[in-house]
Amino acid sequence: MNRFSLPTAAFVFVVLAGAFGLLLTRVAYLQTVGREQTLARADRQQHQRETLRARRGSIYDRNGVEMAGSVQATAVFLDPKFMLRVAHEDPKGLIALDANLAKLADLIGKDAFDLSRLVSERFEARFVKVAENVDDATAERVRRLDLPGVGLAPSDVRFYPMGAVAAHVLGGAGHTGKGLDGVEMKFESTLAGRDGYIRSVKDAQHRPVAVAAEDYVPPRHGTHLALTLDANVQLIAEQELAATCKQFKAKRGEVVVMDPQTGEVLALANWPTYYPQSLEDTLLTPDVRRNSALVAPYEPGSTIKPFLAGPALAQRVTNVGEVWPIPGIRWKTPYGRTITDVHAYGPLTTWDGLVKSSNIVMSMLGERMGNPRLHAALTGFGFGRRTGIELPGEDPGLVNDLPKWTKFSTESVSQGYELMVTPVQLARAFCAYANGGRLVSPTIVRGTLGPDGAVTPRGGGRETAAGGPGVIDARAAAELRRVLCDVPVRGTAAKSRSPVWNVFGKTGTAHISQGKGGYSDSKFTSSFLCGAPAENPQLVCAFIVHEPDKSLAHYGGTVSAPGAVKMVERILAYRQVPPSPELPLPPADLQPKLVNFDAKAYKQKDKVVETADAYD
Repeated sequence: MNRFSLPTAAFVFVVLAGAFGLLLTRVAYLQTVGREQTLARADRQQHQRETLRARRGSIYDRNGVEMAGSVQATAVFLDPKFMLRVAHEDPKGLIALDANLAKLADLIGKDAFDLSRLVSERFEARFVKVAENVDDATAERVRRLDLPGVGLAPSDVRFYPMGAVAAHVLGGAGHTGKGLDGVEMKFESTLAGRDGYIRSVKDAQHRPVAVAAEDYVPPRHGTHLALTLDANVQLIAEQELAATCKQFKAKRGEVVVMDPQTGEVLALANWPTYYPQSLEDTLLTPDVRRNSALVAPYEPGSTIKPFLAGPALAQRVTNVGEVWPIPGIRWKTPYGRTITDVHAYGPLTTWDGLVKSSNIVMSMLGERMGNPRLHAALTGFGFGRRTGIELPGEDPGLVNDLPKWTKFSTESVSQGYELMVTPVQLARAFCAYANGGRLVSPTIVRGTLGPDGAVTPRGGGRETAAGGPGVIDARAAAELRRVLCDVPVRGTAAKSRSPVWNVFGKTGTAHISQGKGGYSDSKFTSSFLCGAPAENPQLVCAFIVHEPDKSLAHYGGTVSAPGAVKMVERILAYRQVPPSPELPLPPADLQPKLVNFDAKAYKQKDKVVETADAYD
């Protein structure tokens, strides 16, 4: 009789079949996935791959002055895996390891216990950086220690030779070398380049012995950038902005200086500023890092008036000699709203409505134009949309869609409220009055620099400006520019007249909104838009000061205009622009209609004319 029953035989067969199946599975694994893992492990043991870091491109101003570059420094690194292997081969190795780490810690200013813990926690790592930007003397001391598993490696450090100059444009790079803001971030892929590598065969002591041709990929270094900024103009702008903000104890301020013919930005400054070298400093607040000149829109007040009066002149809604029947310091709109001027002049011409910055004249003009034409004028000058400048985070500002406008909008917009603009938008729009009516495209990057130092344009600049759309006809642009020349002579910026160049400009003083609490009676934005020289405009600037101390001053003609004109004078002198001829008098038939007109005021360019009209 058979000793094994049928169920027992079946069980044995199943067990043998399962074991055979497992063997087949193991064999299949070893021939596929396991084989790849084994080959990869062998490859790692026999080969060493080293990354070849790409050097970050530099950033230069329009004249070749370096504003951001990379310098080579030294980093100290550990090889924990090698250090522990050496320590375990010697009975006293761990004690020696701790002693070595203590010596190293003392040299690089680290805690010995922290280094020891790092080695224990990263025991499989082959490269752990423990110090960066080590000076040459310290690096030499580390080298002389000759500690097993401790090495020195070259590293690139981003350096800004001009300190805080143009910080908000450059933006800065972090400790990893990656751009964190400004041009450094916007053009990260251009500046960074691409790392290469070298893969070598190594011996048992991990020393490289051979390199195959296909195992060497050289790094592609970053491309250099050339900006439209002029470092000297930038420095002048920052100095005058800082001086003005400190003098009037302002919260912040911005300046934009542009070439009105090309749209190239010659200077873009914010105050307060910071050092790009310290971009990751925990004490550096987001407000200071913010490039308010293009990311923080505000209500512009009277600096918006030229962009409504110009189209009105072009469309012949009015003319510069029209006299508006102003009853006094106050005027009631057809629906009962009261509009107030700072001074009571009586009847004013359109010319003096701008020169004296009359809210009443502009409100009457706004009523005549109507909301559709007011809206078209603002959007035509580019307000309410981004300019396209090559910097991150640009805000489009705000011009409400026409269906959202109400009867109150007519007077509010005419005085520079119920809309929001950025300094870059204001400067861009004002360029149209300097270049014959074209809307230029602001640009801050001229192009990339080749090995021969030649600039390869990235588009924009002169080509874009030459094809810029016309937003106002040349006749009206020239006429309004001449009107605005009177602002520093006998208008709201009369305390800031340049004795050398003819400056045309417009002041602005805007109450700051408190939301549902209405507008503040103590917080203002003081600004001055200007260009020079009037007969051949070389530059346009927007000079904005936020929340000056009212106990000192708050009108744009008192706060912003003096610093702006001083800045313009310094820039024109630096650029060797010839002095202006005498400013032509207003038309003879208009002179009797102008407030307190005195022909002598136009001749006395050797001194500033003091008037009571330096307000708004």
